[in-house]
Amino acid sequence: MRATPELPDAGGPAIVAAGIRKDYGDRAVLRGVDLTVGWGEIAVLFGANGAGKTTLLRILAGLTRADAGTTHIAGRPMHRRGHRARRLVGFAGHQTMLYSDLTCRENLAFYARLYGIRYAGRRIEEVLAQANLSDRANRRVRTLSHGMQKRLAMARAVLHEPAALLLDEPESGLDAESVAALGRFLRDWAASGRAALLTTHSAEVGLAWADRSLMLAGGRIESDVAVSDGDRAEGGWYNEPV
Repeated sequence: MRATPELPDAGGPAIVAAGIRKDYGDRAVLRGVDLTVGWGEIAVLFGANGAGKTTLLRILAGLTRADAGTTHIAGRPMHRRGHRARRLVGFAGHQTMLYSDLTCRENLAFYARLYGIRYAGRRIEEVLAQANLSDRANRRVRTLSHGMQKRLAMARAVLHEPAALLLDEPESGLDAESVAALGRFLRDWAASGRAALLTTHSAEVGLAWADRSLMLAGGRIESDVAVSDGDRAEGGWYNEPV
């Protein structure tokens, strides 16, 4: 998939979370998370199951409300501006948010109308090609494999050319070729000046993609480390299973 160089005119980091807290009943999931992701940077968030990675991404995307704290994408407050701010974000999570009885092309056309995309037909064909789904454009989503549905969800996430991508285990369900293609796309995305924050349980995949590696534990960011070429070659700063 192609990333384009047109970016919002905003100073400061691309993604900012400050003091994010989230409780579910008596359980504190996030206990004051602070993080930033710069323009042109890929940050990978590690953590055990239940650590709050998905919750944090959904808060940053404006899909879940935090109990305390603030979030900004491209300098815009996600916690206050709702739909207008969410246009700056491309989000792909565990749930694909696709309509199973619509075709691939129809799903993208629906989201293109929601985002008010100009020249939507051309853009839809472009992202279908980038996701290697052009030959399945008229197939209903429910007939596609899980991996194909994940690729279509990624196409939807970048359809409106957002400033930042938030991806929850994007490699899950993809074959090796698709994972490699996703890695190339992410490098192109960062090279265009945009930002990405993603989660993964695979240290190998995460370190191959990351400029920065973050560990979420105990409801906070416990480690925030730059990833060097040497880290990638040697298996990285975090060699325990995640």
